[in-house]
Amino acid sequence: MYSVEQVAERLNLHVRTVRNYVRDGRLKAVRIGKQYRISRSDLEELTGGGVPATPRESARRTRHVEVSSVVQVDAIGQAEANRVSMGITGSLNGRGSGGGMLRVQTIYDEQRASLKIIVIGEPGLTADVLRLIGEFLEGDR
Repeated sequence: MYSVEQVAERLNLHVRTVRNYVRDGRLKAVRIGKQYRISRSDLEELTGGGVPATPRESARRTRHVEVSSVVQVDAIGQAEANRVSMGITGSLNGRGSGGGMLRVQTIYDEQRASLKIIVIGEPGLTADVLRLIGEFLEGDR
């Protein structure tokens, strides 16, 4: 049994609209004390199918986890920054397949001789890219 408030949330309607549906007979309900209760079958009859999930329930079913990381490398020349950037992005070809989400962007600041590498993606893929960045930069020492 659902309350009027629960039905309103599931149908993305105002509570008054649901109460009007009950009063007009469009939605069957049982009055318990001062409140209406709507059965699952009566709600399905109104919607013509299953009971819609609440936004919170939908969010739980479609949870997505994403990591954002910024790696800053100081004291690096333009040529070396290009080599590192190209090496990392070239090594990523084929990674992230199988539905994994991953984005990598590099920005070089010539005045500061600084390279920023921005990595956004699923935790496992992001960890792999951070290890890869570490390997590229350790080779420069």
